[in-house]
Amino acid sequence: MTHPNPIRRDAERPLLLDLFCCAGGAGTGYQRAGFDVVGVDIAPRPNYPFAFHRADALTFLADLITTGEIARFAFVHSSPPCQDKCALTVGTNRAKGWGGTHVDLVPPTRTLLEASGLPYVIEQPNGKAEIRKDVWLCGEMFSLGVLRHRNFELGRWNTAQPAHPKHRGYVRGHRHGVYRDGPYVAPYGKGGGKATVPEMQAAMGIDWTDVREELTEAIPPAYSQWIGTAFLAQAQVGVAA
Repeated sequence: MTHPNPIRRDAERPLLLDLFCCAGGAGTGYQRAGFDVVGVDIAPRPNYPFAFHRADALTFLADLITTGEIARFAFVHSSPPCQDKCALTVGTNRAKGWGGTHVDLVPPTRTLLEASGLPYVIEQPNGKAEIRKDVWLCGEMFSLGVLRHRNFELGRWNTAQPAHPKHRGYVRGHRHGVYRDGPYVAPYGKGGGKATVPEMQAAMGIDWTDVREELTEAIPPAYSQWIGTAFLAQAQVGVAA
């Protein structure tokens, strides 16, 4: 496979590969932590704010490994599609027809990440049993307007779990027929007190896309900025492999 755009590395900033990148929530956090970022997604992502390749993420990664171009990178973040066993798919939303059959891309992603020889992250929401919860993050840790708990499996490096502050209240909206107000919004779906697009943007700290689907799938940049900063701090003292 010939890549349509050259992958260039700034001599002073390590290069990060952002697989299944969506609109760049994770990529933006890593950029703020000190990386240059290259994103890959099978869907067109015109709002992605960094170098972008439209391609199958696993095929792209396999090609980088085969050609040796993977050596340009210092770190890989991956957010494989999570519908296979995420809590929304197997729980509340099955009645809405969202269950169905989904391919679990976590195992083949992990296999290729191990073959890459690089430090990596696999990110998934709650309910995804196939990844280790080496670190899990919550919006309240960063004073955000969402909870959006996310789990991170760390490959070839590690860091300590940060403290989880007590939630300040409920997520606004209807749940099981009861409406509650609260300091957090639900950044998915429509109606029932769910967040508007501007509310989603403000709650997660994302202002470069107003596409609801992209916001629904995004992780707040604060999460990946925390992870990227932790990794770089270890790398600077030679702890990370």
